Amino acid sequence: MSRPDTASLLAPSPPLAKPHPRGRFLCLLSSMLAVLGASLAVLLFFALQPAPNPVPNYEALFLSLGSNDTAASHLRALTLHPHVAGTKANALTARYVLDALSALSFPAHITPYSVLLSYPVHRSLSLLAPGRGVVTSFSLKQETYPNDPYAAAAADTIPTFYAYAASGSVSAEAVYANYGREEDFAYLASRGVDVAGKVTFARYGRIHCEDIAHNARAAGAAAAVVYTDPLEYGGAPDERWFPDSRWLPPSGVQVGSLFRGVGDPTTPMWASSEGCERVSVEEAMNTDDMPLIPALPVSAQDAMEIHRALGGAVAPADWQGREGGPVYRLGPGPAVLNLTYLGNDTMATIENVFAIIEGAEEPDRYVILGNHRDAWTFGASDPNSGTAAMIELAQRFSMLQKQGWRPRRTIIFCSWDAEEYGLTGSTEWVEENREMLYSRAVAYLNIDVSVVGPGFLPSTTPQLDELLQQVTKVVQDPDNSSQTVYDSWIKSSIPPRVLRLGDGGSDYSAFVQHVGIPSMNIIFGEGPGYPVYHSLYDDYVWMAKFGDPGFRRHVAAASIWGMMALRLANEEILPFNYMSYAIELEEYTKTVENEVKGTTVTCSPLYNSIRTLRAAATKVNNEQKELQKQLLSKQLNKDSLKIRQLNDRLMQTERAFTSREGIFKQEWFKHLVYGPSDQNDWDTAIYPGIANAIASARSSNTSESWKFVQHEVYRVARAVTQASAILSGRLT
Repeated sequence: MSRPDTASLLAPSPPLAKPHPRGRFLCLLSSMLAVLGASLAVLLFFALQPAPNPVPNYEALFLSLGSNDTAASHLRALTLHPHVAGTKANALTARYVLDALSALSFPAHITPYSVLLSYPVHRSLSLLAPGRGVVTSFSLKQETYPNDPYAAAAADTIPTFYAYAASGSVSAEAVYANYGREEDFAYLASRGVDVAGKVTFARYGRIHCEDIAHNARAAGAAAAVVYTDPLEYGGAPDERWFPDSRWLPPSGVQVGSLFRGVGDPTTPMWASSEGCERVSVEEAMNTDDMPLIPALPVSAQDAMEIHRALGGAVAPADWQGREGGPVYRLGPGPAVLNLTYLGNDTMATIENVFAIIEGAEEPDRYVILGNHRDAWTFGASDPNSGTAAMIELAQRFSMLQKQGWRPRRTIIFCSWDAEEYGLTGSTEWVEENREMLYSRAVAYLNIDVSVVGPGFLPSTTPQLDELLQQVTKVVQDPDNSSQTVYDSWIKSSIPPRVLRLGDGGSDYSAFVQHVGIPSMNIIFGEGPGYPVYHSLYDDYVWMAKFGDPGFRRHVAAASIWGMMALRLANEEILPFNYMSYAIELEEYTKTVENEVKGTTVTCSPLYNSIRTLRAAATKVNNEQKELQKQLLSKQLNKDSLKIRQLNDRLMQTERAFTSREGIFKQEWFKHLVYGPSDQNDWDTAIYPGIANAIASARSSNTSESWKFVQHEVYRVARAVTQASAILSGRLT
C-alpha cells in the first residue's frame, strides 16, 4: 500500500456544490428507508432465532423419572445369593454397586477396613425331658419349600447363629424368661425362679437379641436360647405361612449379632485404619459389650418342643403364646437343654462403596445418602430394598445431569458394609473422617430397609421435620394414586408420627450420636419387626409377593429420599427449622421433672436454656425469610457471604448438642438429647445421660447419686445454651 503524498493531504478541497431542494428530500427519504430496513432486519433476525431454553424444573423431572422396573431389576440382582459381611458373595455385591454407580459417570471408589467379624464353626442343641426317655436333637436348619427358586442358593447360607456368641458347651435346665427384659428377670426372681447356671429361654418381640443375652448373663444364666414366637411372627392360628402368606414359616430363625457396641471391636473409640492401634481379639471378645455366654437362635417349631417339656408354675397371661399352642411355664426344668457353640472370631476385610456428585458452588458442603449392603441371608428387605432404591434414585440424578443439572452442594452416595455386625462400616468411616464431617456435613439421609409393607414411618432429627412434610406433599402415595404420601401419613396419625434417631438400629447412629449431624431415616411398612426379618425367607419372592408387589413403594421411598437430597443440596438457604426442637425439648423436660419429683433435683437450668433456644429459633427463622426475600428481589447474590454464614450456623447447631465426654455409661455416644436406651439398644432414650443417672440414683438412692442427676441436667442445659448461641450467631 503506497503512502499518500503529504502535499496533497494539506491542499485545500474544492468548494462543495449547493444541493437542489428536491435532492435534499430524496436524500432524507432514502436515509429513512435505510434505517427502517435495518430495524426490520434486526427484528426478523431475532424472530427467526430459537427461543432460549427455560431452566428445567429439576424436581418435577426427578419425580417423573421413577422406575419400578429399575428398582425390581437391581433388587433381583443383589439378592441372588446370601451375602454376609466379609464373604466373597458380599464382595461381589460391592462390585455390583460400584459398577452400577460408575456406569452413571459418577466418580466411585471402595474404601476397605480390616475388622473383627464372627462366623459359626459348630453348633448343636438337644432337649432331654425326664420321663420321655428320648433325647430330641434339633436340626437348627431353615427349610426350603417345594419349587423354591432359591433352594440351591439357600445351601450357601451361613448356618443359623449369633455373631460374637461365646464358644462353649452348657447342659442345664431351661428357664422361660418371656421377652428377656430386665423386668422379666425381676419377675422370675420375685417368683423364686433361680436363673443362675440355667439356660435362659426367651422370645423376640420387645428388645433385640444382644440385650436379651446381656440380661440373661446379668441374671446369672449360663447360656441363652432365643426364638421367634408365632404370636408375633406367625399370624393367626389358621393362617398359612410363606410362600402362601407373609408370615414366617415354623422353621424360620431370626439371626443377628450379640455385640452391644458399635464399629470394629478391636478399635473402640477410634477408626480401624491401616496400621492403627488395636486391642487383641481376646481382649475385644472379653469386654462387657460382648455376650460372654454361648447363645443360639431357634425356630418356633423347636421352641414349642421346649415349651411342652417345661414344668414349674404357669407363666402369666401376657407371657403366653398364640391360641392353640402349648401352655407356657416358667421352669426351671425339668427340661434340660444341651447347647454347644463354637465360633470363629476373626479379622476380615469389609468394603464401603462411595460415589460423588461434586457441588458447583459449595463443593465443600456434603449431603450424604447411605444404605448398608450386607445381609444375614438374601436381604431382599433388609437391606437391599434400600440398596435398590439408592441405585434407582442415582440413575435419576444421572438423567438430571444430562439435562444440565448440577447441585449447589456435593452429594455423596455411601454403600456401607458389615452393618449387621454392629454398624461397623459406617462407624469406621465416620470415625476416620470425623473432623472433616464435623465441619462440612450438611445432613445424612439414611435408608436401611426401604420397604416391608404399606404405611410411611420416618425418623429424623427435629430441624428436618418441616422439610420432610413439604417433600411428602409432592410424592404420590404408592398405595393410593389419588393422594400424596403426606395425605396418607396424616390420616394414620395427627400430627404426623415422626420417630427420633437415638437408637442403635442403623447407620445414622455414628452421624447423629457421635458427630451431631442432622439426619433422617425412612421406611415403608411396620419396621424391623416384619415376619421374615433376618431369616432365610427375606428373599425376592417374599418382597415381590408381600413386601411391595409392583415395586411402587421402592420408587416412592427413592423419591422422598432424592427430593430431600435435592432440596438440601440445591437451596441457597438450608431448609432447617429449629423451632420444633425447642418445643420437643420442653416436653422432654416435663417428663424428667415428673421422674425427679420429690428429690432435690431441679430442671430450672434446662427450662431456661430451652427458652433461649426458642428465642434463637424465632430469630433465625425471621432471618431466613428476610434473606429469601432479598434473593427473590435480586438484592442479594446467591453466593453472598451472609447466606454462607447463616447456613453454617444452621448446620453447626446440631453439633452443639454433643459432648466430647459422651453420655454417662455410654461414652462413644456424644449426643446429649438423643441416644440408645441403656436397657434396649433399639429404643431411643431422651436425654440418655439424665436417664442413666436417674436409673442409677433410684438403684442406690444416695444423696451423691441424686447430685449426679443434677449434674447431668446442667450438662444438657449447657449444650442447649451452646446450640442457641450458634444458631443466633452471637458471642457472650
